[in-house]
Amino acid sequence: MNPPRFPASSATPTQNNLFRHGRSMSNEGAQATYIQRDGLQAPLRDGREARSLSNAANVTFGPRGSSLAQGPPPGSFSSDLKTIASSRGGTPKTEHGPFFADYGPADDDKTTEQRQTELRDQINKETKIRIGSENLLEALVSKNAKQSKDQRMRVEAELGSSNRKIIELRSELEKEIEHSRRPKTPPRDRTSGLFQSSPLKSPQRNDGDIQGAFSEAEEAESPTYVLSEILQTLENEGMQPDYYVERANRLVDLFKKYPSLKLDLAWPIFGLRVQTMLLSQSRDVVAAGYRVTRHAIADRRSLQTIRQLNTDELIMLSLVKDSKSNIEREQALKFVRAFLDVKGGIHELSNPVLRTIVSVAEHHDDRLRNMSILTLLELLVRKPSTVIASGGMASLTESLLDGNYQGSESLASSLLYLFDKPGDRRYLKSCHELDAAFTIFTDPIALHVSEEKLKSSARLITALLSSWPGLFSAANDGFAAIRGLLQSLSYPSLLAQDLIFDILFAVLHIKAPSWSSSFLAGRRLTTYGRVANLGTEATKAPSPLNREENEDCRVRLTDHYTAVLLAVLLQSGLHQALSNLIQGEAEPALQRKAALLQGEVLEMANRLLPYSFSAKFQVVPRLVLPIGLLPADTPLTQINMVYQVDSVSRILHRSQGDINHALTSMKRSKQHHTVPSHSFDTAKLKVDIDMDEIRFRAAVAETQVLNHIKHIKWNWDLIEDLVERPLKNPKRLSEAISGTKFLKRLLGFYRPFKYRFSDTPSTKMNQRYVRIGVSLMKTLLQNGEGITYLSESKFLRQLGECLAQLDRTSGLTSTSPLFSPWRTSETLTGCYFSLLGALSSDPKGLQMIERWHMVNIFYHIIELNDRHDLVELLLGNMDFTLDSHLRVMLSKALTASYKHIRIFATGLLRKYATSAPSSVDGLRSRSSVCEWAIRLLVTQLYDPDVEVSEVAVQILEESCNRKSHLEYVVQCRPQLDHLNEIGAPLLLRFLSTSLGYQYLDRLDYITQEMDDWFSLRNYRYVTLVEASLTRAFSMLMQEPSKTDPNEPLRPQDYGSLPPHFYRELTRTQEGCDLLRDSGHFDDFVATITETWTEDADSEGLVKLKGCLWAVGNIGSMELGASFLEGSDVVSWIVKVAERSEVTSLRGTAFFVLGLISRSLHGMEIVAEHGWDAATDQSGRSIGYCLPQQLGVFFSMKAVQQREKHEFREIRDEWAPRHITDEDPIHERVLSLVGDTANAVLAKKAATDLNGQVRDVLGSHNFRLPVRRFLLDLFDKDVMRRIVLDEEESENESIQTQRPSQARLRLL
Repeated sequence: MNPPRFPASSATPTQNNLFRHGRSMSNEGAQATYIQRDGLQAPLRDGREARSLSNAANVTFGPRGSSLAQGPPPGSFSSDLKTIASSRGGTPKTEHGPFFADYGPADDDKTTEQRQTELRDQINKETKIRIGSENLLEALVSKNAKQSKDQRMRVEAELGSSNRKIIELRSELEKEIEHSRRPKTPPRDRTSGLFQSSPLKSPQRNDGDIQGAFSEAEEAESPTYVLSEILQTLENEGMQPDYYVERANRLVDLFKKYPSLKLDLAWPIFGLRVQTMLLSQSRDVVAAGYRVTRHAIADRRSLQTIRQLNTDELIMLSLVKDSKSNIEREQALKFVRAFLDVKGGIHELSNPVLRTIVSVAEHHDDRLRNMSILTLLELLVRKPSTVIASGGMASLTESLLDGNYQGSESLASSLLYLFDKPGDRRYLKSCHELDAAFTIFTDPIALHVSEEKLKSSARLITALLSSWPGLFSAANDGFAAIRGLLQSLSYPSLLAQDLIFDILFAVLHIKAPSWSSSFLAGRRLTTYGRVANLGTEATKAPSPLNREENEDCRVRLTDHYTAVLLAVLLQSGLHQALSNLIQGEAEPALQRKAALLQGEVLEMANRLLPYSFSAKFQVVPRLVLPIGLLPADTPLTQINMVYQVDSVSRILHRSQGDINHALTSMKRSKQHHTVPSHSFDTAKLKVDIDMDEIRFRAAVAETQVLNHIKHIKWNWDLIEDLVERPLKNPKRLSEAISGTKFLKRLLGFYRPFKYRFSDTPSTKMNQRYVRIGVSLMKTLLQNGEGITYLSESKFLRQLGECLAQLDRTSGLTSTSPLFSPWRTSETLTGCYFSLLGALSSDPKGLQMIERWHMVNIFYHIIELNDRHDLVELLLGNMDFTLDSHLRVMLSKALTASYKHIRIFATGLLRKYATSAPSSVDGLRSRSSVCEWAIRLLVTQLYDPDVEVSEVAVQILEESCNRKSHLEYVVQCRPQLDHLNEIGAPLLLRFLSTSLGYQYLDRLDYITQEMDDWFSLRNYRYVTLVEASLTRAFSMLMQEPSKTDPNEPLRPQDYGSLPPHFYRELTRTQEGCDLLRDSGHFDDFVATITETWTEDADSEGLVKLKGCLWAVGNIGSMELGASFLEGSDVVSWIVKVAERSEVTSLRGTAFFVLGLISRSLHGMEIVAEHGWDAATDQSGRSIGYCLPQQLGVFFSMKAVQQREKHEFREIRDEWAPRHITDEDPIHERVLSLVGDTANAVLAKKAATDLNGQVRDVLGSHNFRLPVRRFLLDLFDKDVMRRIVLDEEESENESIQTQRPSQARLRLL
């Protein structure tokens, strides 16, 4: 728990001093650490610094009230497809009596989930309060200390209060989670908990066993006997609903525990019991009947048996009921959805049932609407003809148009699945159904809809433009849909314009730069701080050497797709739309956003597009005009926006270069633009390494270190500049040590027993203290006098004493150790390891560490089983560049620690194994740092846990991007047979060199792997690539995750091309000879030329795509390009890209042509066929090529005549039939039923309708209220006779005879 810096605003300075130095840190928890909010006494410190707190003991803090966030509303089934756990009884209670402790475990679980939700809401609230307090405290630092003293103390008290509250809430949340994970009765679904019988009627169920449904006697009996006993008890009539529900729950639990029972059910008996339950007057009993029947489904044969029980009629009757029967309706829909989980079960869904589901999907206010739409979408993918036959396509298109369906991405994916292949495209009436997503933006009147609809449509458009079928659909008719979207930027709707910008930023993969928020807020970009940040970003850019070596190892398919999408947007008028918006009279914030996007687009076009294409858009003549040609009434804001576009372009251009180029460009810009004097920090401009003594003394005095003891009053920005620049000068350092107390006080701030740095809360703002401390250590190590001063200071001695408290063999103990678990996580105490890490990077610093026996303590810390946090802090901050005991310590952690520590330590080797190969200076070691790391990684390949080996394989694979590293890995001769598929990528990298080829050839690996790839893996590769692309595009709308720079690995680099066997094989001449002798390349070419025009099935398409990827990977290598010259395969690939009717196949060919263009010969061959490749500044291809005629590439035949004819056949086959009758009265009744489908005649027809009309319901589409009205006209006894096949009495009226004779054959 983090204490307030000052007890209260009324405390005296003496009391403040006592309070600050009189704290006791406990290793047990935070309760005894600081003064609580309710006014507990401050504990005393043991030792010489302990002082009396008699004056400060009365200082109290009043509690700060906070309101608990309310849990989710009751009900587990919501319209937004989310399951919400809540209690039926209303407000959940945290304590239950002894009776409820044994009864209703499902309700107890829901109460636990609610408590966890409330605790998380409170934690989020307190976190926001803490962040606000930190921001306010940072703002108060710059103000006058005396004027803001009281306010600052209140803010610090509030900050400490929030920190303590967060720790308490987290502790409660952990206990609640631990409590929920304890062994108990397995949770049931909502219906199971809802259908529990009354505890007064069934008290014996409180003694449930593992399943919570069987008594001890039942557990001892055979499941068959229990099943027959339960079925026998269901024969009793006239019982309460709870009686039947309780037996039904026992049946469900029995089926779950013994699934084989479903295969041997006696359906004549079991079916009769199910029919009786489904015909009950109780809604709960009917719902329980559906649930039992659903769990009794075993295969398609069981579905056919269930349908013989006339369940179709019952399902329709249940689905059309009102909201009072939501439980019954929910179970009925779940029962229908269970058909989809059975192989062949989709063929058992009748058309009348599907029409009823369509009616539910068309009813906007129904709770089951979303689930009904989802069911239709699954049917549309698996069997489109059923959805067309039931009239569900109109409902799906309407949902796409109105934007109310929250799962818009899944809706788009299903329709795109049909648009992909010509065989499925025939089910689309016009192939323009997907254009409905753009309508809400292109129609000026529709822009005034709700914000939620606009956002839903924006997500839908993003999903469409992130797939090949969607892009081809949007590019139909000369990019009409995309042109309309871009023209919508001129409509006066701020929300719509902002959403369109969000769409463009998302689909173009544009990540907002660090300075974008300041730019959009209207601040200038030419300040000194912006230049400093720019330099930092520039230094993080990969070096040209890294880009050159990694060029062939990292192929970004998403960038290639972004290139063609950018070309489509530019071709559709994006450049013109942004220029018009900048020149117009839009909101200033919107104009700045357009300027930012314009600069990003210009930069991307220059980087991704071929020069012949991007050159047309690099000039903005409409924006940049000579001053003399500007109209006299041109607003100054327009001229300013032109400057803003230029400023953004220059900033983005400098972000790609080095820091020197950035600073030079900024200086040139200063000559042309006036910058206010206050934009620059004059103090930073004066501080340099060669400053004289007078200026240095003035700068030291300006830091306020000599004037104030409290570090909060120091100028830390100036201190950082002095540490990083002037103190590196031996003269200035000597003066700081002997001439002033500057360095003494600064280093004293970091002394552990001063409790200043160690008591500082671990916040983002306070990380500057750590950064300055690390710089101070490195600065002192660069000078002999600094080394002497640091080694003789109390800093390292006290730090070693605090570390010794963790060593059980040292004999030093403390009731409040400095490195307690809470302090290391909530304060800057854990950052002492960062300072030690700075010392470990220098030989002199290592000597200081060894002088105070810290290395021995490090060994013992590694062995601590209960302090994994300290182990990670120690290993993560140490520098293992030097050959020292630290390497031995790391080796111990790699082999003799827990699994997660071994994984963490293995990941630390990444920065050493992937670094440039250079030997350690000053040491006579024969091996370099990278070779040492590679040896350890090879050892990790044999770790007992596969997860550790997988991390090592991934790091070694990345290290093999450098040829020298690859050859050293091969020299280590790793054995990867035990890793199977995990080690396959690393073995593929061995083929890149002749040494690795020879090594694998001796193991007889190459020939076996080649046969495996030719027969199977080449086609699995297709699924891997498409899954990676899908995952990459699905992450467009997600917030970018903040990754730790020290994070060892990313789990998957989505959107990158996975390694391919034939690609690695053709890197060497030996591999090319083997490929030529095998004849595999000729087989790939033959498959492409013979099958690309056929309407192949899914397996045929996968085989064709696999051959395309194989040819593309072979042609991407310079040695493999010779295979392309000997065949005409490139021309065939171009034909596939421009003429194939399968959109995903076109996209595959597009990517393959980009791979071929990566080699010099391949780029020349592609250019001969009308495709231009993008190149870098040196003229080398970067692997992105585009057709010279975009319209030819995106030309798609909307619907073939054959497809139109087949669509009409499907429509006519399932068209509504007109049912007639010889009796004129019955004919009139049937005519009225047909009129109810007409919105105009429905009201009048409903008032005249009074007959039995179920035949018509099975052949027409009706709105849900109408269908419910019609079915409610029937008496319940009629439905009972129909279902149970009971004989009718002769005295019954004629009106009751006809339904029985019709037998609802079409329902």
